[in-house]
Amino acid sequence: MRGLSVEYTSGAASWQKALRRLVAGLLPGRPRQRRPFWSVGVPLIALAAGLLFTTTATTAGGTALREDRRPQLTELIEDRRAQVAANEDRAAALRGELESRTAVLANSDGPIREQQQRADASRADAGFTALAGPGLTVELNDAPQLRNLPEGATNDDLVVHQGDVQAVVNALWAGGAEAMSIMNVRVLATSAVRCVGNTLLLHGRVYSPPFKIVAIGDPAALRQALAVSEGVRWFRDAVDNYQLGYSETPGTVTVPAFEDSTTLRSATVPAVPQ
Repeated sequence: MRGLSVEYTSGAASWQKALRRLVAGLLPGRPRQRRPFWSVGVPLIALAAGLLFTTTATTAGGTALREDRRPQLTELIEDRRAQVAANEDRAAALRGELESRTAVLANSDGPIREQQQRADASRADAGFTALAGPGLTVELNDAPQLRNLPEGATNDDLVVHQGDVQAVVNALWAGGAEAMSIMNVRVLATSAVRCVGNTLLLHGRVYSPPFKIVAIGDPAALRQALAVSEGVRWFRDAVDNYQLGYSETPGTVTVPAFEDSTTLRSATVPAVPQ
């Protein structure tokens, strides 16, 4: 029987040799070659692309995912305008019916007659009657489409903004305007002027430029108020720089009666001076 040969060593070198032999014994005799990355990545990418195409086709349902929705939005806006116009016609008819019935009752009811006379005396001051007289017409308009914008300018500088319309309206009120209309719609001191893009939103209706503002009052005083208004002066500077439209035309003007809702949403009691 052959004996087992054992080799004894000592020191750090012996441990290194032992570890190398152990690792060599655990490794297979012939190492396998690593597969290149593209052989694994290409099938995965193809699988992901197939899933993406399938999901897109299912979501689209035979229609274009990037279909231009502007015609649909235009149709929706026109439908809403038609609804608003129909509601306004119905409201006008109901107001007329109410006034006619009130007039009939006033013939036989003293308290109703007194209240009707009181209301009629305040209609002009409240803006519920059409007025005509000397005044001023102000028109604001967007700039024409420019191929080459001035240096430092953007398309936002070429349109009339809410602040521009408000500046003109506030200046006219400050100049003593007795009555005012915007786009032939009677406005009061409490009327809100808002812009959506380059369109004007007033009493639920949308208007496109040019925006025409008519005010009854002393034309000279109204023009002076516009001249000293800082907001109007800024717009006039933009007229010179970006070709925006601005004009003032004095003369005899007419403003229609106020026809919007008179329902109060909020009110406060003014403080009485002591």
